[in-house]
Amino acid sequence: MNINIGKYERVIRVIAGLVILAWGVYAKNWWGLIGAVPLLTGLVGWCPPYAMFGINTCSVKKDKSSS
Repeated sequence: MNINIGKYERVIRVIAGLVILAWGVYAKNWWGLIGAVPLLTGLVGWCPPYAMFGINTCSVKKDKSSS
C-alpha cells in the first residue's frame, strides 16, 4: 500500500473528516459517521478509489543519482 495522497490534501481530508464527525455529534445524527472516511484516508495517506484509477497527488522526490 503506497501513499497516493499529497500532504496538503491529507490535511484537508483530516479537517473535513473532523468537521463532519463533529456535525454528527452536534446534530445527534449517525450520518456524521461518514466523516470517518476522509479522516481515515487522510491519516493513512492512501485512498482506494485513487489506487483503482491510478491517481496520485503525492509529490515524489526524484533520485539525483539516476541521471
